[in-house]
Parts: sequence; C-alpha cells; structure tokens
Amino acid sequence: MQKLVLIKSQAVPLPSENIDTDQIIPARFLKSISKEGFGENLFRDWRYNVHTNEVNPDFVLNNPKYSGEILVAGNNFGCGSSREHAAWSLTDYGFKVVVSSYFADIFKGNALNNGLLPVKVSEEYLKDLMETITGNPSTQITVDVEKQTISFNQKTENFELDSYKKICLMNGYDDIDFLISKKDAIKAFEQKTQKVYEQEL
Repeated sequence: MQKLVLIKSQAVPLPSENIDTDQIIPARFLKSISKEGFGENLFRDWRYNVHTNEVNPDFVLNNPKYSGEILVAGNNFGCGSSREHAAWSLTDYGFKVVVSSYFADIFKGNALNNGLLPVKVSEEYLKDLMETITGNPSTQITVDVEKQTISFNQKTENFELDSYKKICLMNGYDDIDFLISKKDAIKAFEQKTQKVYEQEL
C-alpha cells in the first residue's frame, strides 16, 4: 500500500448523510476479486443516469471545479453492508482520506486495512469545512497522520487513530507487511526462548 504521512490537497464535498456501501459501489459491480478497476464505478448510480448511462452533470464528481485526494462527506458514511469493495473503489478512484462526523465501524476497519484514512471530526468542524470547500474549491486541506490533525484556513482539529493502524498507514503496511517488518525481532525472540528452554533441560 502507499504510505500516508502528510496529505495536502483540495477536497471534494459530498454533503449527503447516511451514504451506504451500495451507493458507494453498487452490488452489480462486485464481480471481481482484484482491487483494481473499481474506481470507475464509484458512486455509479449518482454519477450516471441509471437508464441512459449519461453523465449526471449535477453530481460533484462530474463537476470539474472540484478535485483532490480528500472526500468530505456527510454524517454516517459507509453504513450498510460490509463489502470491502467500498474502500477499494474510493482508493482506486484516487482518494486517500475521507472526512465525516461519523463512520460505520465495518467500513472504518475496511478503509484502514486498504490504506484509506477515515478522519472523524466534530459536526461543527465538518459543517465549517463543507461550507468552505463548497464556496472555495481551491481550499487546501492538510491531514497530518503523525500528529493526527486536520487543518484548513488555520483551523485545526485532532482525530483519533489506532496506534497500530497509524504505523501501518505511515509505512504503507498491510497486516502481512507489518509482520514481515518484525521478522528479525521475532527470530531473535525465538532464539532467546530456545536457549532458555535448553538451559532448563
């Protein structure tokens, strides 16, 4: 996975609340076991007319004035089914961070396991951020993973992040990569344990 340490980017505002995983990536596109290619169908039924397949010019991802690696969404993002493909589609599209005032637990876990950082902020901060980037799409947002802060226009808020997942994000590790990074320490511990065992015999 890519390393996430310091993200500085414009953001895409998506103020809808209770965005579930079927809206993020519709079930009919869950046929592949590869993580690649899901980005083209991110929010498919919002980006395109379901019946004509024409681009919906009113949807934010189709609005050329909004871009960036950060998605700012309404409250309760990622609810619904537990499909990991929701995180795949967001990262494949190019998002590194999703900001909301609340995330569904399973989605949050899936996101962290796939190198996507869910940043939970207060409702007041989210409202201010949403209004700011909607009115000024060029607004720069900074997310500092090490300090666990999100900032824009000199307004900063801290966010919670599991210490283990923080290490993984900053180093680009998945769970297997993390274990491999500890290979020498594990080997040294095994050798030490073996010596103690032999002495006791």
